[in-house]
Amino acid sequence: MPDRSPQKLAALATAAVRGLDVVACGRAEADGADFDVAVVVDAAQGRWTVRASRRTAAAAALDAETGLLRGLQGRVPFAVPAVVGTVDLPDGGRCVAHRELPGVPLEPHDLRPGPGLAASVGRALAAVHQLDAALFADAGVPVYDAEEYRRRRLSELDRAAATGFVPPRLLTRWEAAMEDVARWRFAATPVHGDLVAEHVRTDGERLTGVLGWVDAKVADPADDFAWLAVGAEPDALESVLEAYAHARVEAPDPDLLVRARLAGELALARWLLLGLRTEDEEVVEDARRMLDELDSHADAAPLGS
Repeated sequence: MPDRSPQKLAALATAAVRGLDVVACGRAEADGADFDVAVVVDAAQGRWTVRASRRTAAAAALDAETGLLRGLQGRVPFAVPAVVGTVDLPDGGRCVAHRELPGVPLEPHDLRPGPGLAASVGRALAAVHQLDAALFADAGVPVYDAEEYRRRRLSELDRAAATGFVPPRLLTRWEAAMEDVARWRFAATPVHGDLVAEHVRTDGERLTGVLGWVDAKVADPADDFAWLAVGAEPDALESVLEAYAHARVEAPDPDLLVRARLAGELALARWLLLGLRTEDEEVVEDARRMLDELDSHADAAPLGS
């Protein structure tokens, strides 16, 4: 598996972007397990993000994301990365470079109720979920209906259970939520698929940009609320949901928040599976610690009760 240094990524960026004069570079705060990511600074003090895939599957996802980003330009009320240049990698895949989005990461616990930033987040999510699904399908991202996606989640849970590292009470809680088929009657929509603080940018008053679209798909709109359902204060989350519902043409399904909470909790199981797949003991231990912590604090009642 390649492990490219920021210096190597900076050199790739100069090949991808004609005339780019790099004067500084450093590793990005979040590089994930499937990508090498660096931030480079050009001679005019402009900042760039450079990403290169580490694995074949990640390379395909990065190509799909690049196509999707072109289609998203001008179709959402916030900035998305505009890929300026790409270069093929000698070991397969591609390296892409785009200008860094302005703003700071949006931490869910920083949201406050009211018509300001929280409402801006709700309107932004509504805009994504009302995009034409064909735009996503044409980019080559996955497309699921509600039942297909529920089964995908169940399969994911089975893999996590097989590790023996997930506390039994959490498994019971999650299984009950996923086997309650009535809660999975949603209309599949385009979703970002990996909304976390480092993928969302704000100027303090509104959501200004969203990056990290490599997990985009047509699936459950609740997925894009997972980070808020587990991290935002209830009153702030209510403001997000109110603005979202007001901006949507069709009313959100009544179980959206239940599935969002489930998705937020299941993110820990996916983190565990990722650590095992990449044989990263540090990730595995981090996931196990967070699962145990969730188990100790989770309400004994089923999700949505």
